[in-house]
Amino acid sequence: MTTSIPSPTVGAFDLGPLTLRAYALCILAGIVLAVWLTGRRLAARGYESGVVLDVAAYAVVAGIVGGRLYHVVSTPGPYFGEGGDLSAALRIWEGGLGIWGAISLGALGAWVGCRRAGIPFLVFADAAAPGVAFAQALGRWGNWFNNELYGGPTDAPWGLVIHEWDQSAARAVTDAAGDPVVLGTFQPTFLYESVFLVVLGVLLLLAGRWRRWAPGQVFGLYVAGYPLGRVVIERMRTDEAEMVLGQRLNVWTSIGVFLLGVWILWFTGRRARRAPDPGATADAPDEAGDEPTAEPSEDADETPPRSQDVG
Repeated sequence: MTTSIPSPTVGAFDLGPLTLRAYALCILAGIVLAVWLTGRRLAARGYESGVVLDVAAYAVVAGIVGGRLYHVVSTPGPYFGEGGDLSAALRIWEGGLGIWGAISLGALGAWVGCRRAGIPFLVFADAAAPGVAFAQALGRWGNWFNNELYGGPTDAPWGLVIHEWDQSAARAVTDAAGDPVVLGTFQPTFLYESVFLVVLGVLLLLAGRWRRWAPGQVFGLYVAGYPLGRVVIERMRTDEAEMVLGQRLNVWTSIGVFLLGVWILWFTGRRARRAPDPGATADAPDEAGDEPTAEPSEDADETPPRSQDVG
């Protein structure tokens, strides 16, 4: 073993009386990136970019709640098991957000936000899909700071050094000499997933250059695409997980979400064929890497966009 990927020995930083958790900062950085990119893509579709903040106020809060609920339910031991601490379920800054719950409730929150902001949900979902993938990629680096979610032992040059970790203090445990205790070198599954998500996000950005998509289909590509990588990475992980029929719960969830994504692709395409929507696409790609759309149809449940050129 001549090289390896180091891991931090400290996962929190003190700024006077304020303690900043690196995990939380990675999540926040991902949210900022997703909001910015979604705003650009909405503007290319004829909507005010600022409307994304109105929707994000609902989506982000609902997503964090959903992510934490899924984590607690799918990993009940630390909260409901012997010696568990239920109050720890509230300490989100220590890590532990289940992406499936975050996507589910986050999408519900976005739907509510879209209704209140007067923007079609499928248009917003298509605009947000690449940014969500990039946000997940950034968020995974929070696991690196927390020395968590790694695979089996490895002697590959890209192996990840993992320390024995004190979660409450957000730092590595030290030995009598004051040196961090090293557990070993393991597969960096957080890095594999982060790289996969960047690739997925780029493909979603480029999707509009390859063909015309019905409203909601780019979102369907994200929903179907993410589980393809996640199911492989999930089988590599060694952290504690609920087992169902010999497989980790998240493997079965990934399969279910993939099928949901395929259904979204089929349903939104069928819906567009039955009632063609002039707001599905436009001719030229936008600066964010996807083709802009024209004005969406003025269905009873969809409010036309607010023009950026008024006045």
